[in-house]
Amino acid sequence: MGTSGSKGIDGAGSADAAGGGAAGGGGEAGEGGHAPEAWHGGAQLYVSLKMENARIIGDLVPHVYGSEPIIGSWDPARALAMERELASLWTLSFVVPPDHETVDFKFLLKPKEDTTPCIIEEGPPRLLTGGMLEGDVRVALFKLNGDDEVLEFRVFNKADIVSPLELAASWRVYKENFQPSRVRGIPDVSINVAPTNAPEEGSAATLELDLEHYVVPTPTAPPNEYAANLAATPASLIQTGALWTNDVLLSDGIQSPSTVSADFEGHSNHKKNIEAWATDSARKIQTSGLIESKSVGTFTSLQKPDGQKGLFVDRGVGFPKLPKSSSTCSLASGLSFGSAKTMPEAAGAVAAAAVADRLHGSKEDRKLAIALVGLPARGKTFTAVKLTRYLRWLGHETRHFNVGKYRRLKHGANQAADFFRDDNPEGIEARNEVAALAMEDMIDWMHGGGQVGIFDATNSTTKRRRMLMKMAEGNCKIIFLETICNDPLIIETNIRLKIQQSPDYADQPDYEAGLQDFMERLANYEKVYEPVGEGSYIKMIDMVKGQGGQLQVNNISGYLPGRIVFFLVNSHLTPRPILLTRHGESLHNVRGRVGGDTVLSEKGELYAKKLASFIEKRLKCEKTATIWTSTLQRTILTASPIVGFPKIQWRALDEINSGVCDGMTYEEIKKIMPEEFESRKKDKLRYRYPRGESYLDVIQRLEPVIIELERQRAPVVVISHQAVLRALYAYFADRPLREVPDIEMPLHTIIEIQMGVTGVEEKRYKLMD
Repeated sequence: MGTSGSKGIDGAGSADAAGGGAAGGGGEAGEGGHAPEAWHGGAQLYVSLKMENARIIGDLVPHVYGSEPIIGSWDPARALAMERELASLWTLSFVVPPDHETVDFKFLLKPKEDTTPCIIEEGPPRLLTGGMLEGDVRVALFKLNGDDEVLEFRVFNKADIVSPLELAASWRVYKENFQPSRVRGIPDVSINVAPTNAPEEGSAATLELDLEHYVVPTPTAPPNEYAANLAATPASLIQTGALWTNDVLLSDGIQSPSTVSADFEGHSNHKKNIEAWATDSARKIQTSGLIESKSVGTFTSLQKPDGQKGLFVDRGVGFPKLPKSSSTCSLASGLSFGSAKTMPEAAGAVAAAAVADRLHGSKEDRKLAIALVGLPARGKTFTAVKLTRYLRWLGHETRHFNVGKYRRLKHGANQAADFFRDDNPEGIEARNEVAALAMEDMIDWMHGGGQVGIFDATNSTTKRRRMLMKMAEGNCKIIFLETICNDPLIIETNIRLKIQQSPDYADQPDYEAGLQDFMERLANYEKVYEPVGEGSYIKMIDMVKGQGGQLQVNNISGYLPGRIVFFLVNSHLTPRPILLTRHGESLHNVRGRVGGDTVLSEKGELYAKKLASFIEKRLKCEKTATIWTSTLQRTILTASPIVGFPKIQWRALDEINSGVCDGMTYEEIKKIMPEEFESRKKDKLRYRYPRGESYLDVIQRLEPVIIELERQRAPVVVISHQAVLRALYAYFADRPLREVPDIEMPLHTIIEIQMGVTGVEEKRYKLMD
């Protein structure tokens, strides 16, 4: 049966040993074979008989006949034909109910032409008792042409104790898999040039003229915020963003501190409670013998202005370094203690590359810093956000450090253009100070388990870049990413967005005044700007349109830097929508079954027509849009009513492979394979179905899809499956990998992802329940 809920009983011989590889090994009856345990409670024996001969003569087909439950007749004319499993291997499977523990039978060779007599094997009938063949059972002899020629077959058998539920599931999958496909003959790339059955006006398949009628709220809309504000909270300046909750100082960011000082004015009510709580907690942890350090997990000592000690608790995922002697433990939800994470949360190529780098690369090469370079309004922060999202989605612990955020917290957001002049020593010192603080925080975060840091700043002089290279020595590999844009229209758009969204101009109500100040700031940077020419670097020159630009690389090697280059060369800012939708309701959806390749239900067929009507209205002006589906017929059938657009089948868009659980309900999995059910429940992200896939596996095979979606400049409609769309949506919405298996992805709903210069925007349409 192949399910972990069955108990195998191997009979004589082994197909693997004989080269057939089909029956599995086991003890041999008559030669130390063991008697099977009794089966009861409605369980039955599922028996597979196999015969092997590499030189079968003519058109002879092996058959089986005998007592019940095989056929219930010793008439050769009623014998059951064995199926050809391999070129030299034939098999027949049948069920033995509890009231037929003993079965007798014989093999025979039957020609395809009924005019020729059949040939019955030599010797007495074979006896199958409790799934075990008795006697000398490994060979079946057939005499041809009288006694002149003997044809010899090797015989194997395998028996599994199975429940009626397993048998029903197996039979159901068998029947469904052998139903003719309704999409066979449709090529991988196709296009319907004219509607075949256009819905009549007023029918159930027609839609309202105004598509806004179908808009529904987005459960978790991505934050529509200035991109730099989404960067990591500056740990070195944490006092600006700290808040008090339940007598503990909590960071409102996600980054662990390196050095922390806090202003406790206004919080005198909590001083004694905090000191007592911190002292008691530290004493309990240290006396337990688990930690021998003043810095424990995410607890970090604070030095208050009045000399008293406090305790800082960070909500983030980065942790300070612990001594090598420390053990790993967990005291509470969200508070972890122990060694830092050193490998990406990934499978496949990403995991293999990380292991290779760890085994063969230098210590500093295991950590990577991408330092942006470029004039203001050249798309540095936009590039940093996209790259961060991509690397996180692949499973690398990645964080975006924006130096402008440090500057605003340290020196205020209302700095005039004179602050950025090259002849202002105080301004130069202040800007270098916050750049060094951000770099220190990034390195500390890497020591705590971070893998890739995106250092977002102008870094416009050789002196600044050398400072960063010096700080990176022995800690991480640094690659400079320079963004150069010479298109005045794009620069003008970026400047307008900067003035409208940047916190630097939040208190400036006059747009023209803000524009004048920013242009002066830009001129100050242009006076001292020095293009990158040192170290390892990537130059993106006029790449924002996705065509006609250049990408230059120098001294770039390794798997991850190579993936970054490949991603950047396919990225651009051309606005276009990406529409994600599941296939229409399938028969398996109705039955609550996993996987399969069933057709659509009546409701699913109606959705397919409504989807075609929606796409006709939404993309009526988009002549270059394409439709992507998986290779499973429920997505192809969903796309079939769509006309006028090319349709492309992607194997990578197929549903997560549920392995031996394919075609089962979760209740059946829970009953038949309780351990698998519990394993999946505990960790859906990493759980891999037996002979199937995990969500991490799905993410790895979807990377080419993401790259192509980034490269496309025209709208794309992706018709796929729940697990696949969860993974794709997580990329665009920048959702943590741990949340992927639980992302809401309802049927008959379209998620529109708008890609453009302002980032990613989302809109949902629900066409039917």
